Amino acid sequence: MPPKAAKSKEAPAERPILGRFSSHLKIGIVLSLSLSLSHTHTHILSNSVTLCLVIQKLWEVGLPNVGKSTLFNTLTKLSIPAENFPFCTIEPNEARVYVPDERFEWLCQLYKPKSEVSAFLEIHDIAGLVRGAHQGQGLGNSFLSHIRAVDGIFHVLRAFEDPDIIHVDDSVDPVRDLEVITEELRLKDLEFMEKKIEDIEKSMKRSNDKQLKIELELCQRIKTWLEEGKDVRLGDWKAADIEILNTFQLLSAKPVVYLVNMNEKDYQRKKNKFLPKIHTWVQEHGGEPIIPFSCALERNLADMPADEAAKYCEENKLQSALPKIIKTGFAAINLIYFFTAGPDEVKCWQIRRQIKAPQAAGTIHTDFEKGFICAEVMKFDDLKELGTEGAVKAAGKYRQEGKTYVVQDADIIFFKFNVSGGGKK
Repeated sequence: MPPKAAKSKEAPAERPILGRFSSHLKIGIVLSLSLSLSHTHTHILSNSVTLCLVIQKLWEVGLPNVGKSTLFNTLTKLSIPAENFPFCTIEPNEARVYVPDERFEWLCQLYKPKSEVSAFLEIHDIAGLVRGAHQGQGLGNSFLSHIRAVDGIFHVLRAFEDPDIIHVDDSVDPVRDLEVITEELRLKDLEFMEKKIEDIEKSMKRSNDKQLKIELELCQRIKTWLEEGKDVRLGDWKAADIEILNTFQLLSAKPVVYLVNMNEKDYQRKKNKFLPKIHTWVQEHGGEPIIPFSCALERNLADMPADEAAKYCEENKLQSALPKIIKTGFAAINLIYFFTAGPDEVKCWQIRRQIKAPQAAGTIHTDFEKGFICAEVMKFDDLKELGTEGAVKAAGKYRQEGKTYVVQDADIIFFKFNVSGGGKK
């Protein structure tokens, strides 16, 4: 018997997503500037880290000496060998790591496929941010242009004291650093909007296009919002606004994950004197995810053999934060997985949340989207509970979905399509 067609349900309307509507997204890591004293030598560290998810990039933002380069170097040790990407050059300042997913591992155990293809995270080490970056201070213009090219931000904060590492403001104050960086990003956005308004007003003198009036009104509202010291991503924008907003790729429109770097002792006891103030600030500025971690611990674990690292964590009641950092970054830019699974291959396909079945099929091959017939869908939880595809079908939980179906996280999908008389697949 053919699988049952799903009954159409009127799903509640989701809020439109800020950012490019694509599965090829980028996230980065941002930091600010501090000074490091090494014996009698003073030097400025200005490296940042950019985390990229498959072509989905996260950006690390913050100050040097907050732990960004240590985080990059630790993640680099987990990197996938370059030969796994035969058509892509991996530069010395880039690394790629797998995105951990227990569901993927379970499917591989079930099907024992010839090929296993997981999602991966791409990491870039790039120049850092200083106060005045929006005016070109330090490597500001280059740095801010890199952020514009990504789709989300890892903001690394220093929450540890060390007499050998001196901050530019002579004290450790992560909330002050948060203010510096968020202000720099907003000021760059404000500069962009002022120029955009000027360009639209010039165009309106030469054209009666009604769309220009709509864009001008929105740009003026965005400019006012920024002047009030608010980040664009925190605004209550309408769907029509977001459609225009997404073409601007504003820095303060990008989602943020805050990574709080503390010493191992604080991380172990889950207490840190800076954390309550950071938490309060974040809750007042959007309430996005905060992940405490210890670069010192992660570096030490990466240097140990796997069995020693596991034993050390067990004895000290510790756990690496890297899997959580990677998975939270992935979710922050509204990416989800669907799976194709069978004895030949189990593969994780990354798509933007809210994507419908034909577009999801197109991530496998454009013909799948052009000739889309239907998607045969199993829920991962159903397969795990019932054990086999046959049992899922027998329980009536193997569904046929059409062109309007919005793909859900962890769907296991078999697509049927027909292009120019070619057979179904």
